[in-house]
Amino acid sequence: FFFFFFFGAGPRVLSAMRLKELESNLQQVDVFEKPKVHLEQYPTTPHIAACMLYTIQESFGDLEGKTVVDLGCGCGVLSIGAAMMGASLVQGFDIDKDALQIARQNAEGFDLALDLVHGDVTDEELLAGVSADTVVMNPPFGTKQNKGIDLLFVQRAIAVATGAVYSLHKTATREHILQKAAQWGVQAEVLAQLRYDIPAMYKFHRQKSVDIEVDFYRFDCSKKPRASESTPKTSSKAHQRCDAAGASQEEQEQDGGSEEEEVQDEEQEEG
Repeated sequence: FFFFFFFGAGPRVLSAMRLKELESNLQQVDVFEKPKVHLEQYPTTPHIAACMLYTIQESFGDLEGKTVVDLGCGCGVLSIGAAMMGASLVQGFDIDKDALQIARQNAEGFDLALDLVHGDVTDEELLAGVSADTVVMNPPFGTKQNKGIDLLFVQRAIAVATGAVYSLHKTATREHILQKAAQWGVQAEVLAQLRYDIPAMYKFHRQKSVDIEVDFYRFDCSKKPRASESTPKTSSKAHQRCDAAGASQEEQEQDGGSEEEEVQDEEQEEG
């Protein structure tokens, strides 16, 4: 079970019955058959997904009747949940064809229409011309091989969203993310802090599961600067070059460490 710790006034009282029903439905969503470690594929649990989506709708009204984009949609749990919450159109993007096939099957099982697109979210050209009221996502946290990809996902999401972006990020990176959001001209708010249970899925996992502290963010894009005034353009090729050369000293200091390192640290503490 996962607990959300809400900051500030918090959301309005949620309908426990409807929330329970949403979580129950999302428990039927199939997840990765063969997760790929280089893509940092971890399923968003039904409990976390349901709490995220209900908060988004009940506190901000950003799902029902809205167009929604899910970046790095994986097997589609957030996309399917957004459709269940009344989104008028849901579009999911992912680099993994296998995950998209599972997402299609999941959507068909619920008789939901999702627009699923294969492509690299870090490629700016993929999202050229794409616009939505709301973006939801659980992006890669950024391992040694993917340093900075979490912030690149946020940049892409901000460019797409006309209303707000909702995303999960490691608590260890909170200060850095808030600073970046301010630089990009958007207001970022940590809505809640939670424990993300990472099951033993890869060979470097030595325990059955490990909890990682994660923040649930809302980025207000309603007053974002024009494209020419906001974040610098970065192509996927440039990102790959950055990965090959290594992250800057600032990124190394601000980053909370690779997922593998974090899992191992947590295991040592629990052991």
